[in-house]
Amino acid sequence: MIRNSCVNDGTPESGHEFRNVDVLENFLEGTSLALERFEPTPGRVSLVARIEGSDPDAPSLCLMGHTDVVPVNPDGWSRDPFGGELVDGEVWGRGAVDMLNLTASQAVAFRRLADSGFRPRGDLILFAVADEEHGSAHGARWMAEHEPDAIRADYVLTENGGIHGGTPESPAITMNVGEKGVAWRRLTVRGTPGHGSMPFRTDNALVKAAAVAQRLADYRPPPRFHELWRAQVANLGLPDDMEDQLLDTDRIDEFLSEFPSAGAASHLHACTHTTFSVNAAEMTGKTNVIPDRVVLEVDIRTMPGEDAAAVQAHLDLALGDLAADVEVESIIDDMASMSRIDTPLWDSLQRATSRHFPDSRLSAQFIVGFTDARVYRDLGAVAYGAGLLSPEIDAGEFGRRFHGNNERIDIESLRLTTALYEDVARDMLAG
Repeated sequence: MIRNSCVNDGTPESGHEFRNVDVLENFLEGTSLALERFEPTPGRVSLVARIEGSDPDAPSLCLMGHTDVVPVNPDGWSRDPFGGELVDGEVWGRGAVDMLNLTASQAVAFRRLADSGFRPRGDLILFAVADEEHGSAHGARWMAEHEPDAIRADYVLTENGGIHGGTPESPAITMNVGEKGVAWRRLTVRGTPGHGSMPFRTDNALVKAAAVAQRLADYRPPPRFHELWRAQVANLGLPDDMEDQLLDTDRIDEFLSEFPSAGAASHLHACTHTTFSVNAAEMTGKTNVIPDRVVLEVDIRTMPGEDAAAVQAHLDLALGDLAADVEVESIIDDMASMSRIDTPLWDSLQRATSRHFPDSRLSAQFIVGFTDARVYRDLGAVAYGAGLLSPEIDAGEFGRRFHGNNERIDIESLRLTTALYEDVARDMLAG
């Protein structure tokens, strides 16, 4: 799947997820299972496979993994990002941790279950989905709106989870149960065209857009702690004085501004704040023409309870007197979501992880990115991000591989994750 280069750049014609669906179909051939392909946009194919349950009233479980990956700059890599090479026990390539590793593990677990004659009480579904990396319009969101019965499930396992943490006295393994909201916005800034040789007192859209971008970069909304924050901090295994500062709304910002690890500080800040990142700009122009239009695309991630009105209030506050000069268009508007943990699936995950790490407890995490779990939660399902990684993996270093250079996953983590999915399916669904 890595070698298929299913790069999703956000345009409808990108992704080419049919390539990875072809791989998965070929892998599942011979199981006598019904496989369904869905193609809402040419090339943007999702695959659904199902092991029918014996009891139509029994709870169902879906293993959901996306098949697209984000773009990559090969110059930052030590190896071919689409080579899919196995080097010193690690598979290298774009998508190795986000999330072709998990999608592959799901397919292998599903195939093993089918080959063993597994007969579940409730349906077991494999859902290999397109377009997760750009908001799901050609994948999970389209399926939920047009073919919900094909993917409907009571319980869902998707990305990510499986990081080891806690303390030596109380080791923990993370599973993701919630995620921040995503509120992408397109900001259009307009000006008046003119000759570049006479810039004095002109209305330059690029200059205004630069000021808009800077104000968003400088904006510092106050911290907000969600219900899982205290447990997440405890899972870090930090000294008491550091924990106290992370749990104090009056001190956390100063603490993070001086924290020695910029990467860790950025993550902890995102866990507790609404964030704004200006990541793309578009304009047409010429060196000697004053531009009259600049478009900025802003990645906004919201805290629980914040809706579109709250996002606009943030923008108005951040932009101040410039707000009246900015046209705001919504690209994606999904609120933060969370699944409860007093469920049979959570209990099954605990039993499955205990088979490999008997002293570890599960730690519920609220993540700062978005996944297709939010779509399933909208359908009423309980959805967790679940995997099981090698305890040798450093959480901070592993986090930098997501959308980063030299993305790779070790074989031991692939083995553990595959076993986790198979164990959970047998534990939850066995007749």
